[in-house]
Amino acid sequence: MIKIVIPAGAAKPAPPVGPALGSHGLNIMSFCKDFNAKTADITADVPIPVTITAFRDKSFEWEMKSPPVSYFIKKAAGIKEGSKTTGHEVKGTISLKHVYEIAKVKHGDPGYSWMKLESIASSIIGSAKTMGVEVVR
Repeated sequence: MIKIVIPAGAAKPAPPVGPALGSHGLNIMSFCKDFNAKTADITADVPIPVTITAFRDKSFEWEMKSPPVSYFIKKAAGIKEGSKTTGHEVKGTISLKHVYEIAKVKHGDPGYSWMKLESIASSIIGSAKTMGVEVVR
């Protein structure tokens, strides 16, 4: 299993993709073409987590997930980065509507599909607080 985060539409044989796949003897260009085609309709530079399963015969399967929660929180709050001192600095605010929109997107990921939307939203609120982003009504 290889886990990497690649900007949408920007898979290249250069790091991090090249070394991660090359060390397992996988076809780098095939993956790059497939990934870039599949993410062509997503805004450039959106971080896309990818899990690649490599097999002994040098074949592979890969799966995309939605961008990390921190990406959505920063985008909704209009900030470039979170607080460096948790609980001491407020970098921005997001609404509960933003939280539930993020939760709906994350609910589509395989790891979250079994969870209730409220549980995912609660986790997102915790992540926002950790980043120094307040959640307002």
